[in-house]
Amino acid sequence: MSALITIVTDWLSDIKIGYCSTAWWLNQKFCCWQMEESDGGCADWTDWSEFVNLGPDVYIVKWLFYILWATMSVASNLSIGKEGPSVHMACCVGNVISRCFKKFRTSKAEMREILTASSAAGVAVAFGSPIGGVLFALEEMSNAFPNRTMWKSFFCAMIATIILQAMNPFRTGKLVMFQVSYDRDWHFFEYIFVVIIGLFGGLYGAVVIKYNLLVAQFRKTTLKDFPIVEAAVLASVTAFIAYPNIFLRIDMTEIMGILFRECEGPGTESYYGLCESQEAWKMVILLFIATVLRSIGTIITYGARVPCGIFVPSMAIGAMFGRMIGLLVKLWHENRPDFFLFASCRPDMPCITPGTYAFLGAAAALGVSVVVIMFELTGQITYILPTMIALMITRAVNDWFQSGGIADRYIRLNGYPILDSDDQVFGVPVSHVMQTNLTVMTASSMTFMEIERILETTNYQGFPVKAHDETLCRFTPDASDEPEILTNIGLSDEGQHDLRGSSDALDFGPYMDQTPITVHPRLYLETVMDMFKQLGPRVVLLEERGKLKGLVTVKDVLKYIAHTENVRTSSNRPSNRECGGLFEIMTSWITDRPNRRRQQSYTRLQNRSSVDIEESHELDRQA
Repeated sequence: MSALITIVTDWLSDIKIGYCSTAWWLNQKFCCWQMEESDGGCADWTDWSEFVNLGPDVYIVKWLFYILWATMSVASNLSIGKEGPSVHMACCVGNVISRCFKKFRTSKAEMREILTASSAAGVAVAFGSPIGGVLFALEEMSNAFPNRTMWKSFFCAMIATIILQAMNPFRTGKLVMFQVSYDRDWHFFEYIFVVIIGLFGGLYGAVVIKYNLLVAQFRKTTLKDFPIVEAAVLASVTAFIAYPNIFLRIDMTEIMGILFRECEGPGTESYYGLCESQEAWKMVILLFIATVLRSIGTIITYGARVPCGIFVPSMAIGAMFGRMIGLLVKLWHENRPDFFLFASCRPDMPCITPGTYAFLGAAAALGVSVVVIMFELTGQITYILPTMIALMITRAVNDWFQSGGIADRYIRLNGYPILDSDDQVFGVPVSHVMQTNLTVMTASSMTFMEIERILETTNYQGFPVKAHDETLCRFTPDASDEPEILTNIGLSDEGQHDLRGSSDALDFGPYMDQTPITVHPRLYLETVMDMFKQLGPRVVLLEERGKLKGLVTVKDVLKYIAHTENVRTSSNRPSNRECGGLFEIMTSWITDRPNRRRQQSYTRLQNRSSVDIEESHELDRQA
């Protein structure tokens, strides 16, 4: 499936420029395979301006056909990547296949391991990078990553990559998407520019995450009913803007391969004068414009109603910025070769290789898994140390802004009940967070009419059940499943109903979870949070001397975290009106920075518990 997607997307990318006159189903690369003329042209490849008999160089006709085909193929030139749908499809396949086995169908923990391994396979086939896929699963998919999960991920990524190599979508017999070779030494003074690239990577991540979340909120409130119109408009506008710039015109993976190349050596192709000294300033300007426009496009497009990922556009943006820095350094060296920084350069060979800067920029755009993906994509491990330095600078800048990953921010934006892996200390009992206004059932003597009324008037997936002053609970394991209280009770293997009790009343006793997770109301909140992270229950009951006092869910915990962070933020802001309020702004920035990560979207969570937390509920009241 991944090989088919690769082949089709390559064809859709080239069809915007022209078509193969001898075989329309071939892209430009395979249409011109071993048929290129001495001037670099190809007789079998026909531009759209030639198709309408207006000559080969009618710019406006090429532009119009480019916009037309880009709009019809929707995501062919949007600022999004293919790893998102690849991971999605892999997880869908893993979910469907694992449900055929009782071991995985009945265990959510086993199912999570299969989905983690499936995501590793999805990234592996998207880039031809099995080790990068395993590291992606380790970084993004699971807080707990035991050895058995790692081996499952490694096995799935390996098998998927073997199948991809057997299909050979690149027709090279290799998994390497960009074959580059850097044979020059790295100069010590170039670490200055490595730091600049790392700073850009961190600033790019912080800016994209911040403004993309604003676009996502606008999309949820205003554009949610117009997904097709939004995708068509985005594709049309992107095509209209992209065609005039040679670094935005073609597919992002193809332009990355061009930017990674060296300009010296046999068989080197100069893409629109990229390797010519007299065109250097023009290339710098075009690269700068392409970096800005592609960043804006990524901010607006990521999260639209089309299959999308953020790895490829981020790598392309980093590569364009890095190549721009490399060209500037090369121009500096050519104009001032006697400058003291260039004292280590040898006069008999080129000193600066702009392609290596593009490589570093692409690697610094995202996390550790992308660095490994870059090494596997290019087959190049010469510049491990500069890459690590650029990545560390990027991470430091990202931590300074406390932006976190974009996946974590989308989880908070959508209000998903997932706790951070970071340890937090509150020093309060779990009774501060619990719900006390509960909808409960009794283990016996409940009529069907009462049960149906509760099910119709609530949207809970389970209910605490009281029987003889003892607390019992029954929760359906998945929100997508039907409530089990009425649908699965007493069904024999032949499908016959065998409900205990009279025709009017039902005894729940034999059908409930007899060992729910229960804690004492005095237990500290941190311990309950660890239970949610490690055991993964949907609800924890609070009982004292066998009597139900309340219950707590992950959403209740997240709501309490948001409440305490807001209180702490407002109390830490000093009121200093001297110096025009500058001191207050600086102090607010420093004190708020560690708290920003958890303040973002917890208040968007909706639950049936009370919004206001009773702060007067102290430990001594439980005595």
